[in-house]
Amino acid sequence: MKAKTWLVNLVIVAVSLTSLSVLSAEKPKIDPKKMAELEAAGFETNPEVFKQLSTGGQPMGRWKEGLTFDGIEPMPWLKSATNWMPGTEEIQENEIRVTFMGSSPLPRPGQMGTSVYVELGNGGKFIFDMGPGSIANYLAAGVPLNQLNDIFLTHLHWDHFASVPYVYMFGGWAGRWHEKLRVYGPSGRTEKHGTAYAMARMSEMLTWHKDSFDIFPVGKGWEMDVHEFPFDDDGGIIYDKDGVKVSHWRQSHTEDGASAYRLDWNGMCVSFTGDGRPNSLTLKYAKGCDLVITEVQVELMSISSGVSGVSPLIGRMTVDTSHNPGYAAGYLFNKIKPRLGMTTHMSYDSYSNPELYAQVREKWKGPFHFGAPDMVVVNMTPEKLWVRESAIPEYPNIAAPKFDVKSQGGLVIPAAKYNRADIQQQSIRDAEIPPKKYYPKGYAPEQITEWPTDKPLFIPVEMMKK
Repeated sequence: MKAKTWLVNLVIVAVSLTSLSVLSAEKPKIDPKKMAELEAAGFETNPEVFKQLSTGGQPMGRWKEGLTFDGIEPMPWLKSATNWMPGTEEIQENEIRVTFMGSSPLPRPGQMGTSVYVELGNGGKFIFDMGPGSIANYLAAGVPLNQLNDIFLTHLHWDHFASVPYVYMFGGWAGRWHEKLRVYGPSGRTEKHGTAYAMARMSEMLTWHKDSFDIFPVGKGWEMDVHEFPFDDDGGIIYDKDGVKVSHWRQSHTEDGASAYRLDWNGMCVSFTGDGRPNSLTLKYAKGCDLVITEVQVELMSISSGVSGVSPLIGRMTVDTSHNPGYAAGYLFNKIKPRLGMTTHMSYDSYSNPELYAQVREKWKGPFHFGAPDMVVVNMTPEKLWVRESAIPEYPNIAAPKFDVKSQGGLVIPAAKYNRADIQQQSIRDAEIPPKKYYPKGYAPEQITEWPTDKPLFIPVEMMKK
């Protein structure tokens, strides 16, 4: 039995080696003595048979059927070529991963407000827009709240930054104790129309929330670094660190103060246009990008009015003043010629998807994919690109915060700013029902009603649970 098993395994190896040799143009190296043993045992050893087994059905001498573009194929380290499963794949040193955490101007199940998440092989993480509801997909993808930072806003329409207050508040509460929230965005036609003004007022709006959470350790969590750049400084570099450069240019989107972005790293480039009309500046500044993502609106005004309730006149004017039609998206792709063109900020619907695809294809015949619905994932290296959907839990919980404790030798936890007595009337606490009235007899958890110290804490690495 053992000898037979050995022979079967050798046949499997022989077939595998033969297949590999065809793909790599190398002859398999198999011990002639072992091949003779196989032949004596009654197994097939004819090399022509093995060749037919490994190459039969190959078109043009290669395993590449259909019209699939060169370089559009899965990488060998992907756990699944069909689905990305959070927490199962390390990003390679020369890889970029782009996840569409939100893909629609209208939040709905399956499509949250627009947000594009870019992760780099050097550990860099960048967020481009953060529309309403998109935070749910970041949590489902297992991104710790305290690591949501470096948010680049294309403009200040609510459908592009409504989740920023959540990240600001709950990121500070959940461990962004030693980092300010970093937000980048354009100026406007007046001071009141700029990113800095909006973020300052957002912070004021959240005064009650901040105070109530100041009974917990927060540290720098409520502080912000707002990098407002001149909206009309086309091609200006607004981020240049660790080999990563982010530049911007104007978009024509109703009024001044809308921008598009380009991220360059490791000889690769990702461009996200944000919202706006087809723009010659995009042709100039996105030139040479591997992955170009543009917002798009399908031109089916009459049909869409019956679906969404928006009158054809309003829909037509919205596109004509502010957005990129499908035909224009194809035009932009054809001029820029990226390795992959993608569209997002779109309603992903069965009635409109084929029409939108046809509109894009009118001008662009190269690699194309919808950046919708939510959780479409793109893996990119200098040689390959691959697009998948995600397999995420329907009811995820937040991931534990992550800290760089090695550089400090341990974890530093800041002191809380307030006790409840500082911000709450004693009478309402006196009105609380005593725990013994609602907990079962014999069960009495030790309550923590105040942070146990008014000093910062340091927990050495050696004391931390691994």
